[in-house]
Amino acid sequence: DNNPAERAIRPVCVGRKNYLFAGSDAGGDNIADAMTLIESAKLSGLNPHDYLADVLARINEHKINRLHELLPWNWKPVTDLHKQAA
Repeated sequence: DNNPAERAIRPVCVGRKNYLFAGSDAGGDNIADAMTLIESAKLSGLNPHDYLADVLARINEHKINRLHELLPWNWKPVTDLHKQAA
C-alpha cells in the first residue's frame, strides 16, 4: 500500500501547475528549496512555520561551521536551548 507515500507528495503534485508561475528559473529554484525545507520539517514532526521563523531569525548570527544544528532533524527551539543552559 503506497497511500502514505502518495499523501506525502500530494502538496508538491497539487502545486506543480502553480510553480509554472514562479516568474523565472531562479524563482522555481527558490520555491523548490522552500518546499524541501517545509516538507523536511513536517517529516521531522515540526511545525514548519515555527521552524522557519526561528531559523531565519537565528541564521545571521549562527556560526557557519555549526549550520548542521539548524537542519530540521537537529533543530532545537531557542527556548529549549536556554533551558538546557540554565
